[in-house]
Amino acid sequence: MSATRAAGDHTGISLSFNARISFPSGHDEQGLRDGITLFREAERLGIDTGWVYQRHFDNYLANPLTFLSAVGQHTERIGLGTAVIAMRYEDPILLAEAAATADLLTGRRLKLAVSTGTGDFDRVFGNEVTDGRALAQTHLQRFLAAIRGEVVGHVDSERSGVAIGTELRVRPHSHTLAERVYYGSTTIAAGVRTARQGLKLLLGTIISESNGLGFADYHAAIIDRYLSEYSGATPARTGVSRSVLPATSPDLLRRYREYDEQRRAHGPAASRPAGALTPSGGSMPAGFVMSPVYHGAPEQVVDALLADPAVATTDELVVFLPPEFTVGDNIRLLTDIVETVLPALTEARTPVPSTRPA
Repeated sequence: MSATRAAGDHTGISLSFNARISFPSGHDEQGLRDGITLFREAERLGIDTGWVYQRHFDNYLANPLTFLSAVGQHTERIGLGTAVIAMRYEDPILLAEAAATADLLTGRRLKLAVSTGTGDFDRVFGNEVTDGRALAQTHLQRFLAAIRGEVVGHVDSERSGVAIGTELRVRPHSHTLAERVYYGSTTIAAGVRTARQGLKLLLGTIISESNGLGFADYHAAIIDRYLSEYSGATPARTGVSRSVLPATSPDLLRRYREYDEQRRAHGPAASRPAGALTPSGGSMPAGFVMSPVYHGAPEQVVDALLADPAVATTDELVVFLPPEFTVGDNIRLLTDIVETVLPALTEARTPVPSTRPA
């Protein structure tokens, strides 16, 4: 039976964040420890989930499961999310083992968002790929089978010391982990596939096509198709990422405006930590579109979010934290969002009691 939420049921919205866990060259350890501090403070603020980005061979977090296992020992409630793990690079069985271990050690708070990945490092990871999307989907299906506790193979050698033909399942096993797998989609087609696979949906700050629509309208179209096609056994769930920068001082107003200008000029390469890899070529691949930055006075930011059709229908608003910001900067930003933006969003999504007579 489909567990799709009822059409038009857009009550309630949770607030989360996406952090790069970046660090200047030579300060790797401090950057990771600052990431733990960020999660502790976000939990104190009542934020639902912290999502962390994975980026290999750069001044960013490369192994999110190890990091989130550590975060779990310093927090009690906040959700711990990966956004996103590139499945084309992963061994699905090893990933399933690591994910189940991390989930159990953190009180079943893990949320796994995965995607295909860009393929920049296929050769480094030993992949001879002609179709990265197909490879990622093959890895994903094997990973899902593993975390669901399905048989992933059989003993075929006496050298193992176990009877030939013995069924093999991944252990340890976390019984509910498969219910918390998201797919990071950048197109409507990917959103439909995600729905049919019964996975949750996470939309980032980049889309790879727009079909002539604005960024927010295209996100809303992905959500609409996802909900109409969803066939999972647990309720559908969506999250959308936005750059949300309410300025509560003149200095912040200037800084956030400058960040927006930098992002418009350099795309994903904006706000890089010192020593990070230098991007080549244009700011964005052809056909790709990046989300706008909602900045200005808090009331302006609220108005922009309320006018965003994807934010109006999503379950979860994921605020993107600029990578070059310090942990103090990001804690200040999250505090301002909680105090000056979230109340208005919550009020807008709260059903108004009917005044009609029964």
